[in-house]
Amino acid sequence: MDYLSVNQQGWDRRVQTHVTSDFYDVAGFLTGNSSLQEIELAALNVEGKSLLHLQCHFGLDTMSWARLGAKVTGVDLSGAAIEQAKSLAIQAKLDADFICTDVYQVTEQVAGLFDIVFTSYGAIVWLPDLNKWAQTIASKLKAGGQFYMVEFHPAQAVFDGYSYFHQDEPDVEDEPTYTENAGDETETFMSWPHSLADVINALISAGIEIDSFNEFDFSPYNCFDGLTE
Repeated sequence: MDYLSVNQQGWDRRVQTHVTSDFYDVAGFLTGNSSLQEIELAALNVEGKSLLHLQCHFGLDTMSWARLGAKVTGVDLSGAAIEQAKSLAIQAKLDADFICTDVYQVTEQVAGLFDIVFTSYGAIVWLPDLNKWAQTIASKLKAGGQFYMVEFHPAQAVFDGYSYFHQDEPDVEDEPTYTENAGDETETFMSWPHSLADVINALISAGIEIDSFNEFDFSPYNCFDGLTE
């Protein structure tokens, strides 16, 4: 089973549901709201900098960085998501480039180097090889550039019965989407667990110097069972 084709089809089918959801609040974004969360906003100053957003979905975070002064490029494997991102950029009158490509093809498919490479929330589980991921990141950074990642803690998946440690064979599941307007329709996805050590060692092996590492006692998204406000 080709994981790229499976996941691409799954994300293509989810796009319209996500665009019309309260979870993503596209209407609010188009009136000027930011989709970014307090964690990443506190960490990054993007004004006047070039920013590459990996696995950007339909681009709300990418364009929110553009509103803060970044020159942005977003990439995603879903053609439907990228087309939606381009449409929203026009509606929002924002200068943002969007490219449909798999993360592992970014080095060849995306021109130039960037001050910042950014990835966030629920991204790396769709990738089987973090070493190749980290090498891709390193290949797109300018000298002195910054990679910033904000992700769900991998330990949370253990409570749902998944492995904490990497496994060669993916988890294959048919599941509905995570937005509040999800119906009974399911999509098939293939994903992989990655421990904190997997992430950190992949970045170190790619020559990326780790300046800081932080953990938080909250989730900015109410998308897991058992959370309280």
